[in-house]
Amino acid sequence: MSTATGTAAILKGGEWLVKESSPMDSFTPEQFGEEEIMIRDMCNQFLDAEVYPILDRIDNLEPGLMKSLVTKAGEQGLLATSFPEQYGGLGKDFVTSTIVNEYLGAGHSFSVAIAAHTGIGTLPILYFGTPEQKQKYIPKLITGEWAGAYGLTEPNSGSDALGAKSTAKLSDDGKFYILNGQKCWITNGGFAQVYTVFAKVDGDKFTAFIVERGTEGFTQGPEEKKMGIKGSSTVQLYFQDCKVPVENLLGEVGKGHKIAFNILNIGRLKLSAAATGGARRAMSDSVEYARTREQFKQPISNFGAIKYKLAEMAIRVFTSETTIYRTAKWIDDKEKELMAAGKPEEEALLGGAEEFAIECAMLKVYGSEVLDYVVDEGVQIHGGNGFSAEYNISRAYRDSRINRIYEGTNEINRLLTLDMTLKRAMQGRLDLMGPAMAVSKELMSIPDFGAEDETPFAKERKLIAGLKKAILLTSGAAVQKLMMKIDSEQEVLMNIADMAIDTYNAESLYLRVARMVEEKGEEASRFHLDIMRTYLYDAADRVNKAGKDAINSFADGDEQRMILMGLRRFTKAEPFNVKDARRRIADRLIEVGKYCF
Repeated sequence: MSTATGTAAILKGGEWLVKESSPMDSFTPEQFGEEEIMIRDMCNQFLDAEVYPILDRIDNLEPGLMKSLVTKAGEQGLLATSFPEQYGGLGKDFVTSTIVNEYLGAGHSFSVAIAAHTGIGTLPILYFGTPEQKQKYIPKLITGEWAGAYGLTEPNSGSDALGAKSTAKLSDDGKFYILNGQKCWITNGGFAQVYTVFAKVDGDKFTAFIVERGTEGFTQGPEEKKMGIKGSSTVQLYFQDCKVPVENLLGEVGKGHKIAFNILNIGRLKLSAAATGGARRAMSDSVEYARTREQFKQPISNFGAIKYKLAEMAIRVFTSETTIYRTAKWIDDKEKELMAAGKPEEEALLGGAEEFAIECAMLKVYGSEVLDYVVDEGVQIHGGNGFSAEYNISRAYRDSRINRIYEGTNEINRLLTLDMTLKRAMQGRLDLMGPAMAVSKELMSIPDFGAEDETPFAKERKLIAGLKKAILLTSGAAVQKLMMKIDSEQEVLMNIADMAIDTYNAESLYLRVARMVEEKGEEASRFHLDIMRTYLYDAADRVNKAGKDAINSFADGDEQRMILMGLRRFTKAEPFNVKDARRRIADRLIEVGKYCF
């Protein structure tokens, strides 16, 4: 494994797997400046003042209410964070826009509306629109005067977005595209003024269009009745000989897939951020409930079973937050690098997100599953009250479930994690062959039991390096054995993706906590050390289990025994008392009364 030294270098997407990073080069929330903290606090204040007092009204889909909240957010500048100043935006960087997504992410249905509006509802026009289109729509969208929506999914095409059946045909006079078809699950669809809609020109050219409310032939269905995010407007869209002016063609004919997939890269990271913000708020509610709810003449927070749940919530939220900002800063740095090379601003941000599409896919999976864990255990901590609509944890539980479905299901994102990694290796964008061969050579050698490394975090670094080797060993063997059939072995692909997610998380945690110890000292970082060491200890077992499941499905005999032996060597963790560590984490939460890391 090579080691990055000297000045900080921007890693390529997926390169963390074969290179080490320095703690002092890794961006963490502790590096937020005054302006970023101010924006974070503004988001919290907006939710407290404008959203939480009326959550029931929002969930009842009170006419005009959600649109009015979008407008209020626009008036406070919360929609304009990352948009260029020339269109009335604030021109802030990608990290700042991620902060807004995270801290507004605790707003239940409101968060969904805002994320859809500022993301898929607006970004396609910003990134792919003509100068005239941008000038016409962006200023109104980022002030909240208008709301945006995105029409991609159809009743018979969910994960297979390119299987859409909607059609577009150029009119005889060449002035319009005539759209016919149907879109479903359209967030903000009931009140948006501007829609990005995808259809096939001439039957096969997947293309995007800007469609305005009121366009002839464009209608919407009634609001969907949903299990969760009840206050989010969700409707079907219908196009019957809908006349879209040719100047509303977005991008190029036949290049709609570039718009759809590039927007998803950014959306996945921002969804992870929003889910993490929601998880933080839900776990704080659960901490407070556990402190005040008494059973057997004492608060239930005194019981070890409850402490385990609270601590595990904190570990997962802290981990998700850590990986989000590590990745967001990489995207931001890549954007600046591309701009310095002469790329336009919009193209540079798209390039940054595309470079780290692998990491965005992993973040989406982990962040959404962290939220699901937190709200599920939150209901359990609340007991019977958790099943009552009088307690907000029941709303959080219902609202969380959708996150594992949209922006690409978690299954699709797991499959993409390894698929994109292998494709980049084949394209020469990512050097996996050399490190993989080194791991195979190491497997055949006698382990070196020389003098023990006594430098700070030596054991953690050794374990993380081993986890990376376990991924290279397992994936390399799978590719060699399965060859062209590997795409059909989805269970194996998902096993390896889970190994990658845990390993990326483990390294990100180590980098953050090591930097905290360097800057603040070990005593000030003792709870963070407990979080990091507990996660690493458990991750080693999870990586081992996922690796075994994969290996046992494609290897047998001496080959199987050899690979499993290497897997055991690479995933061996030093003994660690996770029970006491979790109790210390939980006691800190209980003392403060909320998430406090």
